[in-house]
Amino acid sequence: MSKLILIPTPIGNLGDITQRAVECMKTVDMLLCEDTRRSLKLLNHLKIKKPIKSYHKFNEHSTVEKVINEIESGLMVGLISDAGTPSISDPGYLIVKMCIDNNIEVECLPGPTALIPALAVSGLPSDRFVFEGFIPVKKGRKTRLEELSNEKRTMIFYESPYKLYKTLQDFSDSFGPDREISISKELTKIFESTTRGRIKDLIPEFENKKLKGEFVIVVKGLK
Repeated sequence: MSKLILIPTPIGNLGDITQRAVECMKTVDMLLCEDTRRSLKLLNHLKIKKPIKSYHKFNEHSTVEKVINEIESGLMVGLISDAGTPSISDPGYLIVKMCIDNNIEVECLPGPTALIPALAVSGLPSDRFVFEGFIPVKKGRKTRLEELSNEKRTMIFYESPYKLYKTLQDFSDSFGPDREISISKELTKIFESTTRGRIKDLIPEFENKKLKGEFVIVVKGLK
């Protein structure tokens, strides 16, 4: 049966792979992978041998039509990203949209994503929240933060270790230094940690430090 299946993969701990995800990776005719080298490590760990093709933000526009044609020819194709759920701050939106436009069935398995665990352990209101992913690096950054300064829901952001300190400074300017935040790093991994407090109190903890890993920042909404 031809269709596209979005298959979430662990964000760190390989033990978080679901049995259904494993079964799907074994069943599909082909896997689209964000980074074939990283995906091969996961497939080898799971003892799965499957044809794989590179599909990432730099080639998705040039390859998506070919993939659509392959699905329409009768293939069942799985899409995995390096970590987490495809299309959530990872490639996936474009091919899902094109599948829908071409009446191709799309299925998404539930599974790992970094934003929900970070929100759950933040200690900040979780009944209503908004996911912002990575904020713009340059163009549109200031405008976006100004728009969010009046957001009443809890906000969740992704950030790289290289930009974390600068982002916290920008958050202080836009949201105010006393706004409560939670910063989680390396979720599900050995060195997982979460730091909580006011922005002005946490900024010094990340100054002049060589940081590693991916960070999730949870910011309390405006009262």
